[in-house]
Amino acid sequence: MIIHRDNIGIFGRMNAGKSSVMNLLTQSETSIVDSTPGTTADTKIALMELHGLGPVKIFDTAGTDEIRELGVKKKVKVFSCLKECDLVLLIIDPRAKDFNSEKEILEESRELDKQILIIFNAFHGKDYTLKILDLEETLPLTKFYPRLSISADDPKCRQSLISFILEKYSSKNIKTELLPFIRRDEFYILNIPMDEETPQGRYLRPQEMCEEFITRHWAYPVSYRMDLGNIRAGKTEEKKRFETFLGSFSKRPRVMITDSQAMDIVKDLLPEDIELTTFSIMMINYMSCGKLNDFAKGIKVVKKLKTGDKILIVEACNHSRIAEDIGTAQIPGILNKLVPGVIIEHNFGREFQENKALSSYKLIIHCGGCMISPQKISARLRDLSNLGIPYTNYGIFLSYIHGQKCLERVLKPWRVNNVKKL
Repeated sequence: MIIHRDNIGIFGRMNAGKSSVMNLLTQSETSIVDSTPGTTADTKIALMELHGLGPVKIFDTAGTDEIRELGVKKKVKVFSCLKECDLVLLIIDPRAKDFNSEKEILEESRELDKQILIIFNAFHGKDYTLKILDLEETLPLTKFYPRLSISADDPKCRQSLISFILEKYSSKNIKTELLPFIRRDEFYILNIPMDEETPQGRYLRPQEMCEEFITRHWAYPVSYRMDLGNIRAGKTEEKKRFETFLGSFSKRPRVMITDSQAMDIVKDLLPEDIELTTFSIMMINYMSCGKLNDFAKGIKVVKKLKTGDKILIVEACNHSRIAEDIGTAQIPGILNKLVPGVIIEHNFGREFQENKALSSYKLIIHCGGCMISPQKISARLRDLSNLGIPYTNYGIFLSYIHGQKCLERVLKPWRVNNVKKL
């Protein structure tokens, strides 16, 4: 039987205490501990069950600062191991004078969207608080990651280390369903307006995924193209067309999943007995591994925005945009009406990861994230959470602006219960 393990890598310079951390976790002399630099010549591996997390594979790697020819070979092996790891434990000796090795590990881990926890090894239990505070200037990337101070050679620190890992690490083995509310032999409406950005010959990825998931779970996806232009122009025939469509079902549809930009129409047109949500909400919940609740909390900030506040609108991909694009035109237009003088900036693709001014924003509004990996989305959310920056999503925002009732309605299928007081 294949056991799915979380890979935890222990990284750092020589003599930072990496092997002591390995032994602390395994509660055995798994790795040789010695003050001689370069004692760990090759990666040591331990397989164990970490209570509260499950099966794990732990890598104790060599130091990356050895300058001899052998050290270069060790470094290649270390960075090869880093690619395999789901969690990077960066062990830092606060007494060190040079932190280029730590900087290199942080940069490579960040480039690979790894989860990172910073462990300051307080040798002999000494207090290095001031040195640790100074380190944020030397290693500015540490501000994005949780940190813990322990004495790695003290068995009493084991529980605090494990508790820290369990609290801060999100396992790759936690699965999130695309549409957890689907029931067999029920109808589900996919409202796909198809605007000028819709590609010829195929659905967009969220629509394809939605249709496939519903079909795979023995239910019935039914696509409907709503003419938003005609409805907004007050033409009654489109409303009658939709009513005829609903009346054609022998069994009432359970839920409609709609394009977010149709919310101004759908919220009133769709009868209350049919639940409602959006493709964008579906995708961000799926891609963030079930963190929809956090995106819902972030929308509270909109009420507190004032002139001069900065908002970052984030799109994961670099698609061709037209005048009515949701991220570059529709949401900014709404924000400018809600809060005149608010400053709106955009990040597309990799720009978010390279943005050094994240802490200056009052709110991040993120797309559904359908064109990047869950690992990358999770990396972005970890950055924002560690900086204390609230974030929300296109679908949530475009529902929220139509009132509390509308917001509660689109989150109801997901059983998000913290929106009553928004």
